[in-house]
Amino acid sequence: MQSDIRQKSPIVKKSKMKKTIFRALAKLNKAILPSYSKRQLDLSKASKLQLAIIGWRIYITKNALEQEKTTQW
Repeated sequence: MQSDIRQKSPIVKKSKMKKTIFRALAKLNKAILPSYSKRQLDLSKASKLQLAIIGWRIYITKNALEQEKTTQW
């Protein structure tokens, strides 16, 4: 009976897995993808590929921060 209580729920495991994945992707993005804010890229003149990269970085960063925020409670 006690061994059942000590095991973590699947929700907690899934949350930790998501947190780990998004944090790893955020670090990978930072290392590989270009930073357009340092280059002061004008969004109105950005190509479709540049906009896609910006969107991807925002999505990963947002989710990495949300996962960290939810696990702190």
